[in-house]
Amino acid sequence: METPVVTDGYVTLTAMQREIFDDEHDAFRDLCRTFIAKEITPHHERWEDEGQVDRSIWTAAGAAGLLGMAVPEEYGGGGVDDFRYNAVLDEEIVAAGTSGVGYPLHNDVVAPYLLRLCTDEQKQRWLPGFCSGELITAIAMTEPGTGSDLQGIATSAKQDADGDWILNGSKTFITNGILADLVIVVAKTDPDAKHLGFTLFVVERGMPGFERGRRLKKVGMKAQDTAELSFTDVRVPDANRLGEAGQGFVYLMQNLAQERLSIAVASVAGAEAALRLTLEYTKERKAFGRPVANFQNTRFELAEMDTEVSIARVFVDRCLREHVTTELSVPDAAKAKWWCSDLQNRVVDRCVQLHGGYGYMLEYPIARAFVDSRVQAIYGGTNEIMKEIVGRSLIG
Repeated sequence: METPVVTDGYVTLTAMQREIFDDEHDAFRDLCRTFIAKEITPHHERWEDEGQVDRSIWTAAGAAGLLGMAVPEEYGGGGVDDFRYNAVLDEEIVAAGTSGVGYPLHNDVVAPYLLRLCTDEQKQRWLPGFCSGELITAIAMTEPGTGSDLQGIATSAKQDADGDWILNGSKTFITNGILADLVIVVAKTDPDAKHLGFTLFVVERGMPGFERGRRLKKVGMKAQDTAELSFTDVRVPDANRLGEAGQGFVYLMQNLAQERLSIAVASVAGAEAALRLTLEYTKERKAFGRPVANFQNTRFELAEMDTEVSIARVFVDRCLREHVTTELSVPDAAKAKWWCSDLQNRVVDRCVQLHGGYGYMLEYPIARAFVDSRVQAIYGGTNEIMKEIVGRSLIG
């Protein structure tokens, strides 16, 4: 059957028809696209200069129904546990080049911990604000000396005679770190229990001893606030412990597959966006009296990239389908994360080359895509760790 031509409102590309979304997902996509065009895109350049977004963009997203789609309606959420809605929002954020908004971290990474581990009392305290955007969230795993080695976490918490936990340590590279009101912190609570010696705590804005360090200056994603956090004798009530003590590492392993799938979704969308920009540019830009797209080398480059991106899209859509039905395996999520993030970097690099000197100018979206995409292969577990996960699954 002939490959259909589909359009997504930007530049028409040839692609296999996607079959994982229904009319409700399409309507949600329209909502996301309209919201981003009206509320985010006009301000994004200013936010990049300032190093963070306006706090009001979070409450605006909450009012529009873009936060907590999987949270039950009784807490103000969408009441639909369907990760495809998350994927739609992630794709539209990337397609618009608006890398500063930290909604994916909030919806894709933090939400599962709160939904699965919170007590009824904790849900009443935190989920309404989570959905309205009044409570911005972050998760603090990475430390200055650990990187992807989660078992090397040194931040510690000890329970005192009153039952409270005294938290000490530091974290780095924390997305939403400056704006966050709730931070899920991974801490070692039993040094002798190895992987069963970690516990999750929710640290709230204003707790004495909880300090935010400098806003980190990054190569890309400059509008997304990323910070260092420190904890000095922070008294965390046992009522803020998330899940069972000693099960923190287990919870991390259970939730990382969704985080990695989220990165894969964004990576494919980023590669597609770069290809659209480049297709449009090469059709309009002339060299030696004719459009750059008319040169055989350009057509071959575009053909190779379009083919690779199309293949990646099919695999990620399959992963999305399996995740919705709780069938996605940890190795397959790792495959999607490393392959698609590597692909995004390859595609964006080639697209910069096809733009020539203009591809190196930050006034062109392809240059911003170039610096924004590099981190995809690093966070969520480096791609080397992803390959280790896949390799271990093969040899047992």
